[in-house]
Amino acid sequence: MKNTVNVGISDMKIVSAPDVVATYALGSCVGICIIDKISQTCGLVHIMLPQNPNPADAKALFKYADTGIEEMIKQMEKKGCVRVRMTAKIAGGAKMFEVSDDKNSTIGNIGERNVVAVKSTLQKLKIKLIAEDVGLNYGRTIFFDSTNGELTVKSFAKGNKVI
Repeated sequence: MKNTVNVGISDMKIVSAPDVVATYALGSCVGICIIDKISQTCGLVHIMLPQNPNPADAKALFKYADTGIEEMIKQMEKKGCVRVRMTAKIAGGAKMFEVSDDKNSTIGNIGERNVVAVKSTLQKLKIKLIAEDVGLNYGRTIFFDSTNGELTVKSFAKGNKVI
């Protein structure tokens, strides 16, 4: 029987088959889902911001793309996952607020900055990004299945889809 393990904001969880990891209400935040299909183990980290200004602060690792993804991969490797077999799918990074004063406002484009940081971090860590549902202006809830790597993206704006 599948259990669904919930991942909060600035949080990370790792599960093995047949379990599913889920995170809710991704707006400008990004959910990064990584799986080793051979071991049927996957992780999901829900990041809020691109770069960690204080990587030594272990309490805030999962708040940031750079430290959150790296730490999740380390913990997956401790559970027997092999980096060269890992693949990633991402969702979120929406532009939730229109800031009329400044089109380049850091508040208005944080979702885009998060997506850029996530992709850069995955590339640096040599994790292949195989699917994404990012950007635009609506929130998403995601469910990642450890048995097959399917990422179900649900939203009021666009309905449900599997990537």
